[in-house]
Amino acid sequence: MALGSELTITRLDPRQNTVATPSTPPDANQVAQRRELVKAVNALNQTELYGENNELTFALDRHSQKPVIRLVDRTTREVVRQVPTEQVLRMADEAAKGIL
Repeated sequence: MALGSELTITRLDPRQNTVATPSTPPDANQVAQRRELVKAVNALNQTELYGENNELTFALDRHSQKPVIRLVDRTTREVVRQVPTEQVLRMADEAAKGIL
């Protein structure tokens, strides 16, 4: 599973967009909350709780805007585990569109 269709909010990644869109810039409270989340995730990653070569990331799915939690290999950037899975996100998207 590779990164691609989500917006990372735990750190800056030049391959992905930011969470805010031009029509809805984040307010000061959202920026402060995001900053606190980044600090907490960085602290967890420094403990190597998830392994020496893995890091925890939080993201928003681009389509559903639902939060996604990932365990990512730091070397390969491969997603080791994701909650909810891509399949669940797509099923929810299809259900919302009335496809299922």
